Amino acid sequence: MPATTVTLAGKRFIILPEEEYKRLRRGGAAVKNERGLPPLPKPLANGNYPAVEYARASVARDIIQRRRQVGLSQAELARQAGVRVETLNRIEKAKMTPSVATVEKIERALRAEE
Repeated sequence: MPATTVTLAGKRFIILPEEEYKRLRRGGAAVKNERGLPPLPKPLANGNYPAVEYARASVARDIIQRRRQVGLSQAELARQAGVRVETLNRIEKAKMTPSVATVEKIERALRAEE
């Protein structure tokens, strides 16, 4: 079914089937959720992913998403985790690989906020 255009109070609106509306919303939510996250690396020619870069981006994305869910700024999370803001910033930009101890500190701080 094609979309229908209607004008109300001088504004144009599009009427479309509910399922199409939901499909578009899901797509938009995915893009919104990706905003501000470091990109995952593209696969190599052989289909494998560069391990270090993928791990950095994956850890960074997880920390950013969880930090946003609990409503903390980078500075607040860094303070609560006992790490430098600069360190957390580099981790979230996928510029460095954090140590296990650093990840555990961040994890504890995030869990405390849930």
